[in-house]
Order: sequence, then C-alpha cells, then structure tokens
Amino acid sequence: MPATAERVPEPPDAGERRLLLGWLAFYRDALAANCAGLTDDELAARAAMPSALSLLGLVRHLTEMEHAYLVHALSGQPGRRRGVYVNDDDPEADIELLHPGDAQSSRQRWRAEQDEADRLLARAKLTDKCPGNNRSLRWNLLKVLGEYARHNGHADLLRERIDGSVGE
Repeated sequence: MPATAERVPEPPDAGERRLLLGWLAFYRDALAANCAGLTDDELAARAAMPSALSLLGLVRHLTEMEHAYLVHALSGQPGRRRGVYVNDDDPEADIELLHPGDAQSSRQRWRAEQDEADRLLARAKLTDKCPGNNRSLRWNLLKVLGEYARHNGHADLLRERIDGSVGE
C-alpha cells in the first residue's frame, strides 16, 4: 500500500455515535487501502490456498454485510431481504467462484451500499429499532464493525501475500 496514501484516521474518543461511525469509516478505508493499486487478477487471487478468500471476495462479503445490517435493516421489511450476491442456492457466492472481471462492478456496488447506508444512518438514532430485522441500530452497527474488524485482518494477510505490502 502506498505510504503516501491519505487514510481515514482512527476516531478520537467521542460520544457513542461519533465513535461508532468513526470506526466504520476507518474500517471501510482500511479495506479500500488493501485493495488499492492492485489489478483485477490480483484482487480475485486466492492468495492463501486452500482458502477461497480473496480481497475481491472480502469486498463482496462486506457489501453483503453493509446491505443486510445497514441498508436492509434500516429500510427493509423482516423476512424480505434479498442478497446482493448470495442466495439460497449459493450462500457463498460473495466469496467463491469469482472472476477478475467482477472486480470493478463489485467495488462500485460496495461503494453504492456504503453511500446508501450513510444516507440512512444520517436519519436514524442508535436506539431506533430497524424495521428490516427488529434490532437496534446500535446492534446492527456493532455487527458490521465486527465483520470489518475480523475481515480486515484477513485482508492484511492477503495483501501481504500478493505483493508484500503490510497494513498499519
């Protein structure tokens, strides 16, 4: 990862909402930094065999998480969520059987889900029950933060295997 790339900093100690949204921005940026400067083939590479994980798969998985626990949770109806990539026939479609040609559209969809989530987050309170899953916004945000934190560690290792770059 280029040392000169400007990164979202860790959030300062602040109120709960600012802290949660600050960590969300930080974790989103960490994954984007791990993907920066790579070719579509590198993004789709399964760099830690025999695992099916790739940076592209992580982008797609976190798109699913943004969609399920922020976009759908805040705007949807219980039991009516459709996956972005996954479905009942292929619950691992976000991670497995990827093609390098999916890289650009997948990154665009990840950004679109983030933008929609941010729009919905701006209008909601942490204590609001989300109609899509009947859990509080606080619960949903913590779920997404946990997914990013967990998978950014994977992304660090995948990036290092691809070109030796290490995260912070």
